[in-house]
Amino acid sequence: MYTEDSNMQTLHCFLTRDHPATVKRRFVGVLLVTLLAPLYLWLISNDSADPQGPHLLQWLGLQTEGFLLASTLPLLLTMLLFLGPIAMCLTDGSCYSPITRGMMYIKYRYRDVLWLRNFIVAPFTEEFVFRACMLPLLIPCLGPGLAVVVCPLFFGVAHIHHVFERLKTGDQSVKVIWMLTMFQFSYTTVFGAYTAFLFVRTGHLIGPYFCHAFCNEMGFPNFGDVFTGSKLRAVLLSVLYVAGLVLFLVFLWPATQASLYSNSTYKWT
Repeated sequence: MYTEDSNMQTLHCFLTRDHPATVKRRFVGVLLVTLLAPLYLWLISNDSADPQGPHLLQWLGLQTEGFLLASTLPLLLTMLLFLGPIAMCLTDGSCYSPITRGMMYIKYRYRDVLWLRNFIVAPFTEEFVFRACMLPLLIPCLGPGLAVVVCPLFFGVAHIHHVFERLKTGDQSVKVIWMLTMFQFSYTTVFGAYTAFLFVRTGHLIGPYFCHAFCNEMGFPNFGDVFTGSKLRAVLLSVLYVAGLVLFLVFLWPATQASLYSNSTYKWT
């Protein structure tokens, strides 16, 4: 989605990916891709032999049946995984909720384009293109399990372009830049597999979108901070980190049963 060159030469200076001009310019490109992707899916799709079969909007995860649970359960499941980071965020006072940011965004007349990008545009467009529009193409060929594994590879590759901006700044060595890039590729691919799993299991786009926005807010957990402060704090946070992971794995499959979300489009039992 954001693979275009983020460097604009203005008075011999380049604008980073977080510069408002760069963000707004990318909004235009992202909007174009988001409009063209479902059109391409519609053009190459075949009419179903079953008149009662899924229509295009259902393949895209845009349906009303099961919407309420689809918009809450996957998010709660993801919050279980982040039980440790949430507790650490609450105890050290670093929490700055996206709701608060959203209110500030409205207050300052829509000038915070970074909030708009991180919590609205990027999560929605990336989930829509890389999950809602790509999985219907992969599943008939690969099956749901393999499609969930292959689909996020495209998502991970789409984030490698950040290496060019880091090379331009010259703030880090080439070795460090590539290590950071490979790390980013790894965790974005794993995250993409998770939201692809949610999309196929629930048949809804809203759950992956909310989870994506939430994870953008939380960021990658800083495990080193667990052991700062008192020993009791470190023990409690460690327990919550482990408990969150265990509870997430326990509820991952039952909390995403297709029947909960009226999902008759993607059948993965």
